[in-house]
Amino acid sequence: MRPKKTILCVDSNENSLSVRTFLLETRGYRVLSATTGHAALDVIERSAPGALDLLLCDFVMPGMDGNELVRRAKQLRPCLPAMIVSATVTHLDRGGAADVFLPKGASSPSELIERVRVLVARKRGPRKNVSVPSSVLTGDVSVLSPG
Repeated sequence: MRPKKTILCVDSNENSLSVRTFLLETRGYRVLSATTGHAALDVIERSAPGALDLLLCDFVMPGMDGNELVRRAKQLRPCLPAMIVSATVTHLDRGGAADVFLPKGASSPSELIERVRVLVARKRGPRKNVSVPSSVLTGDVSVLSPG
């Protein structure tokens, strides 16, 4: 049996946090939760490298917003995928270090779960039986570059 993937879920709204935690746990994920960005960074610092599979956080939080949390988390664990969810974000606020931005209300719980699944799989890397194009093996990256 494969070990459960661990998600650090951060939201200052405890009701939203408990709903999101329940949603993820019922899909087989292990969820660690924090209500502040500082508490989340403490969890990240204390965890072994590779122990966390995803950082899922709200954008609007007191003290440290989601963008700042993601930036600091990526300084500690550069390979940690991160997703920001928020109901009150303009297009200018979406920039930042997060791998995915998901608007609350404009997306369904199943879309959240699918994005989580994709990010966790991306962290794990490609499956071992997937063939790799010879251009990747030879270092010819021109075929991989768009345009």
